[in-house]
Amino acid sequence: MALLHMCIWWANLVGVTVEAVTVDHGLRAEAADEAAVVAAFCKDQGVSHSVLNWDGALAEGNVQAAAREARYALMAGWAKSRGIAHMMLGHTADDIAETFLMRLARTSGVDGLAAMDARFDRDGVKWARPLWEQPRAQLRNYLRRHDVGWVEDPSNEDLSQTRPKARKILNALAPLGIDVGTLKSTAAFLSSARSALQCWAADEARRVVTFEHGDVIIPTRSCPPVHTEIERRLQLAAIGYINGEGYPPRKMALNYLDVALLKQDRHTVAGCFVTKVDGGLRYSRELNAVEGPIVWSNRNVAKIWDGRWSLSEDQNHDRAGDLTIRALGDTMKDVPDWCESGLPRASLMASPAVFDGETLIAAPVAGLQNGFSARIVADFASFLLSR
Repeated sequence: MALLHMCIWWANLVGVTVEAVTVDHGLRAEAADEAAVVAAFCKDQGVSHSVLNWDGALAEGNVQAAAREARYALMAGWAKSRGIAHMMLGHTADDIAETFLMRLARTSGVDGLAAMDARFDRDGVKWARPLWEQPRAQLRNYLRRHDVGWVEDPSNEDLSQTRPKARKILNALAPLGIDVGTLKSTAAFLSSARSALQCWAADEARRVVTFEHGDVIIPTRSCPPVHTEIERRLQLAAIGYINGEGYPPRKMALNYLDVALLKQDRHTVAGCFVTKVDGGLRYSRELNAVEGPIVWSNRNVAKIWDGRWSLSEDQNHDRAGDLTIRALGDTMKDVPDWCESGLPRASLMASPAVFDGETLIAAPVAGLQNGFSARIVADFASFLLSR
């Protein structure tokens, strides 16, 4: 509520329009009433307010992580539909400190303990956390001074949840001089260390990593050798680069991958195949995990598929009607010269192809161009630096 009040004040000062959005994850019965309080405040201030709903009851596995992904996706879609390029989030210094303790309990490394970014790009929208250095107590005082009410989330007192436990422990650490400010500062120092490690990893990627039409090949032997921490970062980045997911697989999944590859030549993790090759590991897309078919109507504009391939029509074929982009899959049998691409069969099956109905028109990666081309949207080193 403090962020909303500040944004309205700023917007009136500089003459811009502010809109507000609330996401109801469907996980708490009180959420609808809380959204109604925000809506009433916005109406009183002449500000447009929207409520976006997500059915958390359908989530599987890590519900909180799924809720976070859904929240960003819903808000990004809402922003783009309304022509909004900048979104502000209400995270505070307390959120950073609590997250630090929660991730410390999970034995997170530098990346997990580093402070969340104050500014970042995601899903085609620019995001900012303008209150990330402000403690909640100061923001409550701000609201009191301006006679603005707010609603306390009752789940903040539910000690069966991890974050309220972290909040309680944080209070108990005060006699040691450990408080929101010290943990926020430590997280900021680790954020700087993370940036340095990212730059190092990007330099090593340029030195040792090779690429083959969307596949990433990381050597297990190089001269000079890659540091173990940097090798781990390259592994995680390769998986994220190929599957397009915002968060890397859990540490346990990566450890299991290492064990599995001692017994077999190929293993799947997070929508990727990891295959032993001469002197290294090849990371490629898993066919069963790719994006489904998408319609391509305006072929004057390149089309993104599976979050990483950009397809273009380089020659005007004067075809009427829509085409479809989907994985090549079993129709690879209709590409007679696919072997000449030099790529593994599994990689080609997960590569993009263009169809007119059920008829294969083009499979650019497999060698059937027919006036179409496909390229990877971002290079690997740039992807590393953006994490």
